[in-house]
Amino acid sequence: MKKVPANPQTRKTTASTIQNWRERIHVIIEGTDTRLGKLFDIVLLVAIVLSVLVVMLDSVLILQLQYGEWFVVAEWLFTILFTIEYVLRLFSAPNRSRYAFSFFGIVDLLSVLPSYLSLMFGGVQYLIVVRILRILRVFRVLKLNAYMQQAGFLASALKTSQQKITVFFLSLLLLVTIFGSVLYVVEGHENGFTSIPLSIYWAIVTLTTVGYGDISPKTPIGQAIASMVMITGYSIIAVPTGIFTAELAKNMRPQLHPITCPNCGKFGHASGANFCDRCGHDLHV
Repeated sequence: MKKVPANPQTRKTTASTIQNWRERIHVIIEGTDTRLGKLFDIVLLVAIVLSVLVVMLDSVLILQLQYGEWFVVAEWLFTILFTIEYVLRLFSAPNRSRYAFSFFGIVDLLSVLPSYLSLMFGGVQYLIVVRILRILRVFRVLKLNAYMQQAGFLASALKTSQQKITVFFLSLLLLVTIFGSVLYVVEGHENGFTSIPLSIYWAIVTLTTVGYGDISPKTPIGQAIASMVMITGYSIIAVPTGIFTAELAKNMRPQLHPITCPNCGKFGHASGANFCDRCGHDLHV
């Protein structure tokens, strides 16, 4: 039988129909100006909260024994719902690879993956609580743009202070390695310091002032070194906080233009300023 070639007009119509569906779905899923978009986000918010609540209640032994089957059914219903949503987001995304590897794309995938992995590995389904991160997506529905702006300030401060904090933590890692190795030599196996990694664990616990008490030095020299580690911990524990706070203050400070007041000599004024904020003199004279 002779094969009839496909009509180009038919293929063009089919592609146009698929594109229209992609645009409609994208407007509903990502848009908040339409009625369906707001309804979709509200339903999504309720489903996220209920699904996380089901997982948390399922971890309670008494409730699990009484309602375990209902919890399993509910978890799979939510998983199927979020799987359909993820497929629709991937289908309607203008740039699919960009969405798939974005923060929310990865969170969307991780919110459904544990349920399927639980078929092979028991207990993995409790990682579904990562769905709680999806609430960030619906902040726009609740008109919380101001909160997202403040979150942007925090993220920017973390990014700008990344190098300083990295150097600090590398120095801290070297410090606890030295302290742990010294305690391993001083205390030895008979006092519970059976290896250098275990001694480093003790140094980290002591330096951060956590103090679990599962292992502690017994000799006078070891206790003296432990005292030094504790004092050092109090001295440096505020360093990353200070670095982050300084960068946060710098990012939130209004950008100043390099303009010097011809009257009082003050350097640096706000963008668009015509008069000095110290003496009131005209800056453009």
